[in-house]
Amino acid sequence: VRCVQETDAEYMGYSKFKQMQKAKKLEKGHFLFTSESVSRGHPDKICDFISDSVLDAHLSQDPFARVACEVSCKNDIIMLFGEVTSTADVNYEKIARQSLKDIGFDHFGKGCDYKDCTILISIKGQSEQIAHGIHVDDVEAIQKKEETALNIGAGDQGLMIGYATDETHEMMPLSSILSHQILQKLTELREQKVIPWLRPDAKSQVTVEYKKWDDVNVQPYRVHTVLVSHQHDEIVSQEEIEKTLTEVVKQVIPAKFLDDNTKYFMNPSKCFTIGGPYGDAGLTGRKIIVDTYGGWAGHGGGAFSGKDPTKVDRSGAYAARWVAKSLVNSKLCKRCTVQISYGIGIAEPLSININSHNSVRKGLTDEELVDIVNENFDLRPGAIIRDLNLRKPIYKKLSVFGHFGRNDPEFLWEVPKKLHLNEHIQSCLLYTSDAADDLLCVDLGGRRIIKKKKIE
Repeated sequence: VRCVQETDAEYMGYSKFKQMQKAKKLEKGHFLFTSESVSRGHPDKICDFISDSVLDAHLSQDPFARVACEVSCKNDIIMLFGEVTSTADVNYEKIARQSLKDIGFDHFGKGCDYKDCTILISIKGQSEQIAHGIHVDDVEAIQKKEETALNIGAGDQGLMIGYATDETHEMMPLSSILSHQILQKLTELREQKVIPWLRPDAKSQVTVEYKKWDDVNVQPYRVHTVLVSHQHDEIVSQEEIEKTLTEVVKQVIPAKFLDDNTKYFMNPSKCFTIGGPYGDAGLTGRKIIVDTYGGWAGHGGGAFSGKDPTKVDRSGAYAARWVAKSLVNSKLCKRCTVQISYGIGIAEPLSININSHNSVRKGLTDEELVDIVNENFDLRPGAIIRDLNLRKPIYKKLSVFGHFGRNDPEFLWEVPKKLHLNEHIQSCLLYTSDAADDLLCVDLGGRRIIKKKKIE
């Protein structure tokens, strides 16, 4: 299919194109960081969406369902496979077709047709050995909310990462938040047919210039580069695509972060009509950085979508975010990374690590932050499920635009916990300032005193 387009030289002029590519030297103490997002029509996100739609269908009928549903797609074939133990009556083919319809794949020219594609299903019950390890046979105790319910073992071994930063209201990295918000707006405009030539598949990428003036303070300075690649109809010019997408980007990104040097690359491939499963194969769980913190934090490797909350890949990661956001919200640090590890069949975490990236409040240490977490959070999988109310069908909407930084009331891991702090820690919060840190808590002989910091 031929796109209505101009070559680079015809459209913007070769010299201008090369000029845009030139990197301006950054000021001392500045650095660039890039995050990306993908739309629900991206092949991998199609699979995440179907996987979580299956999970929600089971949980809506059976809150104690054990679900591990994977999906793959290519061309006109969608395959659902995995392990499910549930009392729910679920029509997998119907869910898959409805999911494709909701995304917008109603014609093979767009990349898939929900009406005529082939749906393959290979789903069996959960392994008895895994079920025995996490004690999920004791459903009666779980339903009665007895202590046995809180002591269910982790569904697998693994490590989970949480992150939070004070650079945005959402306590998420700006580069990640903006990447999601751009595609959220474009999806809204496509579904409302405000921009009728948009198709479901899309990607965004935002590079933010950050300023770091010491080992503690890292804040966004400006948006350096924005890239959007959006699937579109054949009969639309590159000039119109670039103009329209740039206008939307400028509506989304706060003006204070944009300047004359901000670079915009809108559909730089110049032709993106073939998308969805016809453009690329898709698989559940291949966008784990998009789902989390846009590259700002590590990742344990375990994907989220299609997994019920007994799988700590999901519930443990939500708890780690809850912990990180609670610490930053309490002003104990400006940003932090939380790592929690589990072993299959074991309820208590095997380890908890907190890295404040040198931003811990003056007079405190990262080790003390771990103590605060141990005193304020019950991180057994059963307790996480209880405290975050994870047995509800809330997961389908999480399958796109990130699992964190969302303001939906049912996403309780985004609600910071009010922490109970001992006298020593309260004194550090009371007598140190974020701006100058001109007062220090000093530990002398096992007790805390307040000492004025010498100002050079």
